This record gives sequence, structure tokens and C-alpha cells, in this order.
Amino acid sequence: MAVRLFEARDHAVSYQKYRFSPPENLQSVIFSYLEEKKVDPIRLAVDVGCGSGQSTRVLAAHFEKVVGTDISEAQIEAAKQAASFPNVSYHVCPAEELPFADGSVDLITAFTAAHWFDMPKFMKEVDRVLRPHGCVALSTYTTNFSMHYKDCSERLTEIFTETQELLVEYADEKVNLVIAEYKEVFESVPFPDKKRFLETMGVCSNETQVEIWMRSACVLGCKGP
Repeated sequence: MAVRLFEARDHAVSYQKYRFSPPENLQSVIFSYLEEKKVDPIRLAVDVGCGSGQSTRVLAAHFEKVVGTDISEAQIEAAKQAASFPNVSYHVCPAEELPFADGSVDLITAFTAAHWFDMPKFMKEVDRVLRPHGCVALSTYTTNFSMHYKDCSERLTEIFTETQELLVEYADEKVNLVIAEYKEVFESVPFPDKKRFLETMGVCSNETQVEIWMRSACVLGCKGP
């Protein structure tokens, strides 16, 4: 079953202001995988659960057309209002009902979103809309964080860890997929050609001077001929 959260306008405003874009080394992992799998031509990428569009926009330079989808009208409206590129568009729809023809998509991504989807239904859609040799990339930040700011880094990390431990018992069970570093997401990918990538990466939002180092998980898969 899918879980619907973060759909209100105030959530979208916060996402647009504070949500991280995918770090460059994560982008490099994905685009290197596409090159390895010889995904060419690279016409259409679909970013599912795109929120306010930070992850969608990073795909613009690599594809003829990029479509971000999200179930939240407020998130999509925030994405449309942000500075973007002429080959990027957005669409409101569930992750499990993508508005694309069979075998028409070259890459499907979901950045810090796939754990909220109805995974069996979503993977059926991935299999349906990807063209032969098309790829899927599903990534998330895990719960392994460290904070870095001047001489406060250690204390900030302690506070964050203590707060996280208090809140996790109230979290939706879907968060267990993140805690497990997308192991179950990897297992659910319906293609034999797949891999799971784990690496610690640094990110920083435009609104803060705090740098956050976190362990990222990325599941990559390539559909056969």
C-alpha cells in the first residue's frame, strides 16, 4: 500500500526551500550506469515522487524531455513555479499509475521517495513503461547522519541522533525500508540486471551553512531486451 504524506502547501514551500538536490556523486553513479548500459538515445526521463522538483531539474541536461510526477498538487505547483528548463514538465499522478505508453521511457528515477510507494504496483508500472534496455534508479538518504558546522559538529550530531531515536518509534513502517538501506527495494526490482550502491555523501541546502554527511543508498536496474 502506498503512503500519502507531505502533500499540503506548507510542506511544498518547505521542500522548495530546504530539500537537497541529489549530490553530484550520486548523479555520477546514475549517469555512469546509463553509460555502462548503453542507454541511447536518451529521450525521456521520468522522476517519480518529484516533490518540488529539485531532483527533476538535474536530469534536464541529459535528456530530450524530463517529466516530474507527484501525487501532491501543491508539490507540483511549487515545482512549476521554480526556475527550470524548457524540456522539463510536471504531472500530478500516483506513482503506481504513470501516464506513459508501454515501452516509452528511457529512465525512471525516484529520489528519497520510493519507500512511500506501493512497491509491487510501482514495479509493475516500471516494467510496463520502460523501453527495452531502459533503466531505473531509486535512491534515498539513510538514517546514518553526521552534522558539520564550525566547532559545533559533534554536539549537533549528538542532538540529531538523540532526536532521531526518539522520533523513529512513531514513524510509519515504510521508514524501515530506509533504515534497511533499500535492501527490500533492491529485491523488488523485477530485472535480473541490477545493483545496490551505498556511499557516504555530503550535502548542504541553499538556506543553511550546515553541511550534512549521510549514507546514501541507490538501487539501479536495467530492463532486458
